[in-house]
This record gives sequence, C-alpha cells and structure tokens, in this order.
Amino acid sequence: MAEKPMWEQIGSGFVQHYYQQFDTDRVKLADLYTDASCLTWEGEGFQGKNAIMTKLSSLPFQTIQHSITAQDHHPTPDSCVMSMVMGQLKADQDQVMGFQQVFLLKNVDNKWVCTNDMFRLALHNFGA
Repeated sequence: MAEKPMWEQIGSGFVQHYYQQFDTDRVKLADLYTDASCLTWEGEGFQGKNAIMTKLSSLPFQTIQHSITAQDHHPTPDSCVMSMVMGQLKADQDQVMGFQQVFLLKNVDNKWVCTNDMFRLALHNFGA
C-alpha cells in the first residue's frame, strides 16, 4: 500500500491529537492556536488564542468524548492543510450528537498550528 501524502499525515495526526486533548484536558489545546487564530463556534466568532481558550474552557459540560467517523485533508496553494472532520460527540449525560469541524493548519516555526477553526453541531431546525 502506498504511503499517504504528507498533507494527509499532517491532517490526520493533528485531528487525532486535537480530539485526544479536547476529551482529556481542553486547557492543553492552547498550544495549537496562535494570537492570530480564528474560531467560529456555532456561528459565534472568536479571534486570538486567549479568546478561543476562554470559549473552549467555558463550554458547559464536565466530560466529553468525540468519535470521528470521517476526515478529509487537502493541501492549499500556500502550503497549509485544510481538514474537514465529521463525527459524533457525547457530553456528560446528553444524547449523542453529530458534529462537523473544519481546521486550517499552518506550519509556524516548524510546528503545525490551527489558524482557522469552524465547529457546528449537526442539528437540523427545519421549522426555522
């Protein structure tokens, strides 16, 4: 079997690390963002590591477990990696919910960081 392209290795490695950190100790996610990073969480925007970490730390659950069902990774013309993730999550005693998340990863000082992050639960409100 042929080796995965470099962008696939970078993207899948990042995704595995991100959700492992998210599920065990969200504070450690700070190392994956920069002061220029942007997060959109359920339509609400945050810019900069401090604002992003304030949001992620304030999420109203004690425990969470992510299960990744699909992930796709693309190289970008400016040597970044775009990753799209689909999966399910279970927070505390809530029902299992689907989610989608997109990351734009950039190599800064020989370290891959998340410059852009967009998250949505897979909820459908057909009455709206």
